[in-house]
Amino acid sequence: MCRRGASGASLPGTAAPWPPPGWGCSRRGRRTALGAAGPAAVAQDEPGEWEKAELDQAQVEQRIKEYNSQINSNLFMSLNKDGSYTGFIKVQLKLVRPVSVPATKRVPSLQPGRPGSRAQGVKRRTSFYLPKGTVKHLHILSHTRASEVIDALLRKFTVVDNPRKFALFERSEKDEQVYLRKLADEEQPLRLRLLAGPSEKVLSFVLKENETGEVNWDAFTLPELHNFLRILQREEEEHVRQLRHRYARCRQKMQEALATRTPG
Repeated sequence: MCRRGASGASLPGTAAPWPPPGWGCSRRGRRTALGAAGPAAVAQDEPGEWEKAELDQAQVEQRIKEYNSQINSNLFMSLNKDGSYTGFIKVQLKLVRPVSVPATKRVPSLQPGRPGSRAQGVKRRTSFYLPKGTVKHLHILSHTRASEVIDALLRKFTVVDNPRKFALFERSEKDEQVYLRKLADEEQPLRLRLLAGPSEKVLSFVLKENETGEVNWDAFTLPELHNFLRILQREEEEHVRQLRHRYARCRQKMQEALATRTPG
């Protein structure tokens, strides 16, 4: 992890990211940037036909055998006696905003000479940017939901942000085009992995900010909302200043052009 820069995404005293997830988003169905170096992706709203397939127990067992025969690692899938199965999924984290992690500050006692006095730990938050390209393997069950995968990833990195600020996406490549689809909370990533096979071009998983097109303000605390208002005011003032400067320069150039010309 790397600590956020001073020019950044939050005001002192808060770990809230700015802009908040969903701020200034376009309508769904747009092309979505995967990153500075990545290609644009076409956002999809509906799962593909292959994702709707229902497998009976014999088909699940056969698919698991085929899956395990195609992988070059020990990240196998295993069939359980109750008919469920376990396996691994790989999730790439593509977060453009900082995340909040706990930071404990040791506060000395007000009476250091008093017997039995101890420093008290005060819970605070610190913002970090996760390194680009961070990848995590998770061992999950066939009935593990996408929302549970998000929770598990946040726990792995000790992220204390509201899970609703994040979303799990499936990524696929076809005919040199990248497609992204946001998984619903109840969808089962390991089931999708089994149906797609091990190829990451056919299917891979990405954790991103939850760009819903609308900001979920209820996910933020009151101090975060107050700080957002302050940041918004500061950004508005800076935008107005830049706009006035641009028009002043344009006006000056026009006046200089007029001064060099003679009537007629």
